[in-house]
Amino acid sequence: MNEPTRKLLDTYYARFNAQDWNGFLDLLTDDVVHDINQGGRETGRDAFREFLKRMDRSYSEQIVDLSITTNDDGSRAAVEFTVLGTYKNTDEGLPPATGQQYKLPAGAFFEISGGKVARISNYYNLQDWLKQVGA
Repeated sequence: MNEPTRKLLDTYYARFNAQDWNGFLDLLTDDVVHDINQGGRETGRDAFREFLKRMDRSYSEQIVDLSITTNDDGSRAAVEFTVLGTYKNTDEGLPPATGQQYKLPAGAFFEISGGKVARISNYYNLQDWLKQVGA
């Protein structure tokens, strides 16, 4: 396991949980690639900032039970975790939000460059989430 990459990703999720969005964004390269679960690909820190705003409006989430695995040189990593969330405002194209709670196993794949996150690809079971929020 590559310790600097593990520490970077520990910090990444700690800042996410603290909703320290500026500190969180500081961990990303300017041209970060973000693959959205069952969605498109966005590029750039500004696009990620807008994504966080959209997410923050509809969801309150904490990431727990982290399991981080890296390759030898720390350029790639995989993280398995659990999302504890509240669906607080209806997200476009999804069922109405009424404060539903959810617990969702998820994972993410990372590319690391220059000590920062250069790509993140998130994955979770959307059908499981829809069932939990009563769709």
